[in-house]
Amino acid sequence: MSLKAEIEAIVYAAEMPITLDQIVQLVKDGELAGGAADENEVKSRVRATIEELVTDYSSADHGIEIRQVAGGYRFSTKPEQHDLVRAFAKGLKPPIRLSLPALETLAVIAYKQPVTVPEISEIRGVDSGGVIATLLDRKLITTAGRKAVIGRPILYRTSKEFLLRFGLKDVSELPSMEEFEKLVAESFQSDLMEEPAAADGAPGADDDAHATAGEDVDTAVEGAPDGVNASSPADDDTAEVAVAQENTGDKTPAA
Repeated sequence: MSLKAEIEAIVYAAEMPITLDQIVQLVKDGELAGGAADENEVKSRVRATIEELVTDYSSADHGIEIRQVAGGYRFSTKPEQHDLVRAFAKGLKPPIRLSLPALETLAVIAYKQPVTVPEISEIRGVDSGGVIATLLDRKLITTAGRKAVIGRPILYRTSKEFLLRFGLKDVSELPSMEEFEKLVAESFQSDLMEEPAAADGAPGADDDAHATAGEDVDTAVEGAPDGVNASSPADDDTAEVAVAQENTGDKTPAA
């Protein structure tokens, strides 16, 4: 892959403006292996390539451009497309926010479908009945008949909405269990490395304490189509639960 294609992909995927130095760190190994003399030369190449991309996207043939924002680079729609994009964005579905128990349950259903609630609960080690209702309400799962055993429990599978939200053609595009476990392990390791040690009373300390206590941690699943920068609306569910628990003195997290 060319350096130009790599940088284009990085800037496109970046949620926040990405700086020149960040891009250099991401591509320098490949560039040094490809013949660059040192990191300074890599930085010069990256800067020149970014300028080339900025020029490319500035033409009237593109509805988006690369802008320098807050010391970094990001893709944005051009001002002349504002009204069109605004009208389109009004019809977008807001990002779905799921608690960790809901994400765990959704993962079990995705990989074991069709599956019953008792089977899900056995895998997770906790009762999952309440979480199923949430996933049904969000239309991420649907029923798939009943299992031919005593009691005939309902079977659940992922829905078309699940495929749309996660950008999958079908469930065969899900990573294998080995790949999934590796991704999860890398994600947790990355979070631990990036999370600064919070002093007592600091904002991070309170967040960690709440997570440790078992309260739900929201995870956003982006539902905006490719190429559109959409901001996630504020989610007040967790705050409302926290206030309700404080008023009642009940510290047990809701399912």
